[in-house]
Amino acid sequence: MSEHVTVLTVGGMTCAACVNRVEKKLGRLDGVTATVNLATGKAHVQHPATLAVSDLVATVEAAGFTAQLPEPVREPAGAPVREPVGGTTAPEGPPADADRTRLLVTALLSVPVLVLSMVPAWQFLNWQWLCFALTAPVAVWGALPFHLRAARGLRHGAATMDTLVSLGVAASFAWSAYALFLSGGTAHSYLEAAVGVPLFVLAGRRLEAGARRGTGSALRALAELVGKDVSVRVPAEDGAAGTAATVERRIPVADLRVGDRFLVRPGERVATDGTVVDGSSALDLSLVTGESRPVEVGPGSAVVGGAVNAGGLLEVRAAAVGADTRLARITRLVEEAQTGKTRVQRLADAVAGVFVPAVLAVSVTVLGFWLGAGADPQAAVTAAVAVLVVACPCALGLATPTALLAATGRGAQLGILVSGPQALERLRRIDTLVLDKTGTLTTGRMSVVGVTGRTDAGAVAGRTDTGSAVGAADEAVRLNTAEAEAVRQNTAQAEATGRAAEETVRLTPDEAVRLAAAVEHGSEHPLARAITAYGDTRRTALGDHRPLPVVRRFAASAGYGVTGEVDGRTVTVGRPGDLTELPAALADAVRTAEDAGHTAVLVTADGTPQAVVAVGDTLRPDCYRAVDHLRRLGLRPVLATGDRVATARAVAGHLGITEIHAGALPEEKAALVTTLKEQGGRVAVVGDGINDAAALAHADLGIAMGSGTDAAIGAADVTVLRDDLQAVPDAVRLARRTLGTIRANLVWAFGYNLVTVPLAAVGRLDPMIAAAAMSASSLLVVGNSLRLRAWRPGGRGTDRRKADGHKTAGRGAAGRRAFSFETSRESA
Repeated sequence: MSEHVTVLTVGGMTCAACVNRVEKKLGRLDGVTATVNLATGKAHVQHPATLAVSDLVATVEAAGFTAQLPEPVREPAGAPVREPVGGTTAPEGPPADADRTRLLVTALLSVPVLVLSMVPAWQFLNWQWLCFALTAPVAVWGALPFHLRAARGLRHGAATMDTLVSLGVAASFAWSAYALFLSGGTAHSYLEAAVGVPLFVLAGRRLEAGARRGTGSALRALAELVGKDVSVRVPAEDGAAGTAATVERRIPVADLRVGDRFLVRPGERVATDGTVVDGSSALDLSLVTGESRPVEVGPGSAVVGGAVNAGGLLEVRAAAVGADTRLARITRLVEEAQTGKTRVQRLADAVAGVFVPAVLAVSVTVLGFWLGAGADPQAAVTAAVAVLVVACPCALGLATPTALLAATGRGAQLGILVSGPQALERLRRIDTLVLDKTGTLTTGRMSVVGVTGRTDAGAVAGRTDTGSAVGAADEAVRLNTAEAEAVRQNTAQAEATGRAAEETVRLTPDEAVRLAAAVEHGSEHPLARAITAYGDTRRTALGDHRPLPVVRRFAASAGYGVTGEVDGRTVTVGRPGDLTELPAALADAVRTAEDAGHTAVLVTADGTPQAVVAVGDTLRPDCYRAVDHLRRLGLRPVLATGDRVATARAVAGHLGITEIHAGALPEEKAALVTTLKEQGGRVAVVGDGINDAAALAHADLGIAMGSGTDAAIGAADVTVLRDDLQAVPDAVRLARRTLGTIRANLVWAFGYNLVTVPLAAVGRLDPMIAAAAMSASSLLVVGNSLRLRAWRPGGRGTDRRKADGHKTAGRGAAGRRAFSFETSRESA
């Protein structure tokens, strides 16, 4: 049975008890699981495709809340309607004007009551009656939202924080009315509590709503990076037939379609993902991926929507629009990450589910105990009301969502996407980090540094082999004639075999490169891009303007290479394999490439080795500092690469990594992860290639470089968007800080109730003070989470100096020279 995921905007939730009730009601439907987020006001519901969304809405409404689908995103004409990609729905918006008016009127009416009740010197004859007249509209109209939600909950058999507030206000006002009208002046009124409770709760919720909106500001900033309109080039209406005349027109970004050409002037943002058609410039991607350095782009370069044009005029062809853009996908991933819950938050939600009924029971018990003990009824009512008002399940419900909102938004600004709270928990606990090499420790931007063809190899090998055979024959003549005859026959047979092989296939280095470039044109591997680019350069230099030949039966084998049929030949481009099976010169070329730290790629045609292409790569300049930071965070770095041992040792030596696993195929990387986990390690894998997907999926935590393949990103729990390995230790630090903030929030939320409820029960808390304390409890939780918005990776300056010292020591006599290391097909 297929399953769908529906996002509902739920209204009327005020505390964790509300969240618990909505989740329970939805969970009672067959095949339905729901996760409700109090901070965003959204429910992510996974349900069978046969279950209508209207049934989900009806279930939520039956629980006493409102529910609706978020407003769809406007797409270009003719495009399908999509659901929103950002957290810009109503629950995160500012309070309505009616709520602001209610708060202001309540404050104006409440302040005189509070002042007269608490400053005896200002009290005058019959002041209580004035205060009662001012209190009545506050207790009835000012607290009306609490009364209505409490009544709605009772109709559905539910009790929430609104129930506690409503009962507290009603009890305080009713007792005050009794004291004024029926007690003959012997009882003390609690008018200050009747106005103070709604005043402080209304003010607290307004401040809390603003703070909660602040925790999601980073996500909304991402969603709003793209402008509202854009300049496009369209055919001139009065242009002559067959001409290419165009005019510039300003249209809304939502009307852009794939294939449209639009302009990006200096200082403007790129409207959507696309490819540069004309012009060159530098783009600032800091707000999109966290990349601090401008990226140079020109014709053929891919650009990302939301980037700022820092240079010249660009003409871009739109490649994706609306919810299909990279920025929209980033926003969607961040929003999905905010819907999950940590294990301790689920415990808090379970407690919140019985919290309000328990508080009601405690309040009634306190009232009965005080009255049964012969205490003054006024003191008994005071204690019971204080228990109702001081209890705060709201802080329990906000402890995790607000921290996740702030942390995931801040992570997105830093170029770190986390899939959810479970990934944060695992990221905080990892102690072993398996690092891929190509594209992770190295730049992944390689170029061809040398080509050795079979024509050169054959000549040398032929002379060497023939000379050796003749020398052996002459020696045999000196020994005896019979042996000499046998050696001559073997020599003749070897020469005949060699001539036959040379007659079968004999390609020049440029011909071999042309065939290799044609096959590699279908691959996205960094080696393939380097060989394809080199092939284009060589054909231009030779004046060969023919297009690359068509490739048939293309196939890519992870860890080995690619193969295809070109011009009637079966061409394979991949790892050299056993060097003893290669001609001497090609084998020497492989060894020379390895000694220089280059990747050796063998090109074969119809099974015959034709050329060795040496490709060079360099270590990322930031990887020295990043590995050093990881080590100082207590993580054990492990290098796992498909490269040969010599190259792997060279890379590890410069980075100070002592554990090396070289020549590892994709399945062997996955087996390594399993072995490390069996040894008790909590393992994370950093990779960027298709062949890293298995290891990423087997690990406790997968971290994908954003420049990698979709397969790697899809298998990962954390995606690093910026082209900087330093984002990995930054992600670990952010996870630890976020989980620390969540724990602090929950400790406060539980501790607050454990301390204040008993104090209220024994009569040590005035109801008005209790109301202020309850509002402050939620504000402290949200305020603590807000600190994550300003979080910065600490110790950058000190870490950089220490890392640079390590880097210099590691490079040794080579000084500050850039290094180039071997990068075989399976390592990316």
